[in-house]
Amino acid sequence: MLTNILMAFIPVFVAVDAIGTLPILMSLSQGLDRRQKHRIILQSMLTALCLAVGFILIGKLVFRALGILMGDFMIAGGAILFCLAIIDIVNPIKRRRMPDSDFGVVPLGTPLLAGPAVLTTSMLAVSEYGLLPTLISVVANILLAGLLFRFSLVLIKLLGESGAKAMSKVSNLLLAAIAVMLIRKGLASFYAA
Repeated sequence: MLTNILMAFIPVFVAVDAIGTLPILMSLSQGLDRRQKHRIILQSMLTALCLAVGFILIGKLVFRALGILMGDFMIAGGAILFCLAIIDIVNPIKRRRMPDSDFGVVPLGTPLLAGPAVLTTSMLAVSEYGLLPTLISVVANILLAGLLFRFSLVLIKLLGESGAKAMSKVSNLLLAAIAVMLIRKGLASFYAA
């Protein structure tokens, strides 16, 4: 069970990309006091948790209703993950609309913490490693992201803006590799059938 949790944790960690999101959080939360920033972080964590856990729990039912096979989802999810990774590698400047008081929900909670990459990776982790290990890994990753966000000033000072961007590039490269693996597994499932 511990091995499955770890195996599910790693791709979800890469998909969440909390370190790469730190500069965005810093720019969106400029001018907020400590209490407001903590409220935004909590809001983002709750949004991401509800969305990811809900998708994990009902995603297969939706697939069954639509006639989607796991191989279909692996190929489509892999293609989307690959595109997201390439876009972030090629165009690192993420333009976001000016935040309102609920930017913890959108864009921080979703799509930044729990976006297409996390949802796709989570659904595929359920089929590979099981429901409970995936749920534990998703919750652990979102809690870890919240912890990183809470200490964002310290982390940005340690990493520097360039270091955070470099970590994000490495994460996106790993995400692209995971995407290729998903497409390969999806195609292999069709050949096996």
